[in-house]
Amino acid sequence: MTIILWTAIVILFILSFAGIIYPVIPSIVMLWAGFAVYQFFINPHALSVWFWISMVILSIVLIAADIIANGYFVKKYGGSKISERVAAVATIVGSFVIPPFGIILVPFVCVCITEILMTKNPVQAVKVGVATIIGFLNSSIAKAFIQIVMIVWFGLAVSF
Repeated sequence: MTIILWTAIVILFILSFAGIIYPVIPSIVMLWAGFAVYQFFINPHALSVWFWISMVILSIVLIAADIIANGYFVKKYGGSKISERVAAVATIVGSFVIPPFGIILVPFVCVCITEILMTKNPVQAVKVGVATIIGFLNSSIAKAFIQIVMIVWFGLAVSF
């Protein structure tokens, strides 16, 4: 039974990384589900209060990394609030269209079209579209790093 539970934990952790490419898979939920499987079915005493507090803080940082990175780059390159929202929706839609390339191409195209309609400046629209890609890539790297930290912390917590 323990092998099955550990297999489930590993699968949940892997799914959390799939959530970076497919935003419809909630990365944080997958991580927390893995922690919960361990806590409730393997060893309810191994994970301390400090572990749980740290995971809450890192989860908040994980969510913020996505929002802040995308918003920062779109604003930096002169994008509008509407373009920020379009980029967020297009990222989710793009994960279903030509995966995994759609997650980059669909937001780029949608933001470019939005900016062209709003500013009538194609050069500016392409800059904002590129900023969307840069923001997505930066947030993906940050999310992957934070998830690795959370999983390593979990591994250390259950090992010692």
